[in-house]
Amino acid sequence: MAEFTSSSITIEAAAADVMAVIADFARYPDWTGEVKEAEVLETDGQGRAEQVRLVMDAGAIKDDQTLAYTWTGANEVSWTLVKSQMLRSLDGSYILKPVSDSVTEVTYQLTVDVKIPMLGMIKRKAEKVIIDRALAGLKKRVESGA
Repeated sequence: MAEFTSSSITIEAAAADVMAVIADFARYPDWTGEVKEAEVLETDGQGRAEQVRLVMDAGAIKDDQTLAYTWTGANEVSWTLVKSQMLRSLDGSYILKPVSDSVTEVTYQLTVDVKIPMLGMIKRKAEKVIIDRALAGLKKRVESGA
């Protein structure tokens, strides 16, 4: 993976509960902000998403993209871009680290390469905004129990 942007947050919930929210793509429009539609296209033998189509609206950037997901154990999921209108590449991951039975540290890593030219500093700032919004939304969603 190329140079990535990363951030972490602590969530008052068990790792399995956090991962259940991350894996529930149909509910992404409820808590992510930028995701307007999510459709699981393929699943693995355990019923986990392998390919997901996401319709994104992040203000200036609107995109229809398909991501391929890889699940590593119970506490890690990563994804890579299959197709997109706006992006050349996108690689990301959620890594969950149980702090206790009811507290989980979640680290989100993201690398995005857009088809339009963009300064590295601006791109990393945009990645950071995406990550911080996603982590805040995830924390609120998990801790509210909704």
